[in-house]
Amino acid sequence: MRPGFILMGLAFALMWSSAFATARIIVAEVPPFTTLAVRFAISGSLAIIVALLLGQSWRLTRAQGLAVVVFGVCQNALYLGLNFVALQWIPASVAAIIASTMPLIVAALGWAFRGERVSRLGLAGLVAGFIGVILIMGTRVTGGVDPSGIALCVAGALALAVATLAVRGASSGGNLLMIVGLQMLVGSLVLAPVALAVEAAPDAVSAKVMAAFAYQIFVPGLAATLLWFALVARIGAVRAAAFHFLNPFFGVAVAAVLLDETLGPLDILGVAIVMAGILAVQLARARAA
Repeated sequence: MRPGFILMGLAFALMWSSAFATARIIVAEVPPFTTLAVRFAISGSLAIIVALLLGQSWRLTRAQGLAVVVFGVCQNALYLGLNFVALQWIPASVAAIIASTMPLIVAALGWAFRGERVSRLGLAGLVAGFIGVILIMGTRVTGGVDPSGIALCVAGALALAVATLAVRGASSGGNLLMIVGLQMLVGSLVLAPVALAVEAAPDAVSAKVMAAFAYQIFVPGLAATLLWFALVARIGAVRAAAFHFLNPFFGVAVAAVLLDETLGPLDILGVAIVMAGILAVQLARARAA
């Protein structure tokens, strides 16, 4: 793989992983559903504008329309919504590690419910990845981390994994940035009524939170998305997905730098095992492809 593609993959993984630490900064002052509803409205509108400037069309195929609705609800409203709620109570590193297991969950569900073949390498990766997560979660629960927050993150990862299996490949055929923008608007439309019903507007918002909010819009929200599409176009989805194995490390590292979250020896061991498991699963997929 060319060095430039490796740098693109590393940048994408770092951007994606940084979303959890900056989200925890935001939800310390602003309610989670309000945060996401506003963020998706802004990010979605910007993505659609850029898509139109790139010549992409509003006209979607039936499969693409399905992907917009399913991912708008499952990814933006459920997955991110549940994670942002949980980040009020649990460390960002924990949320990042759980979210990073989504490729493992997709592979496991595909094998269990769709009869998809899993090689020995892939099976070893699944087992190792889940053992690593159990090791980390065990140390965190005994250390006082709220189990309900962990449960919300797991539910969010499951929702996204099910959606990924349900509409796999539905976004093919072009208009990718338009589809992403519309998905964000769907997420905003779902979360806005919930925010109005159950959350109160904050009295004041600090400059630190405003900076984190702007970062969420432009870096994990837009820049990472554009970088991902560029990477997939150059090396393919299967090879690009291998960079997801770095997400646990980057998620923990960013949380340590921004939030001073500490890690014990068992946490570090668990992160290494999860990374190895995700890499094994992605390598198995690459060989099968």
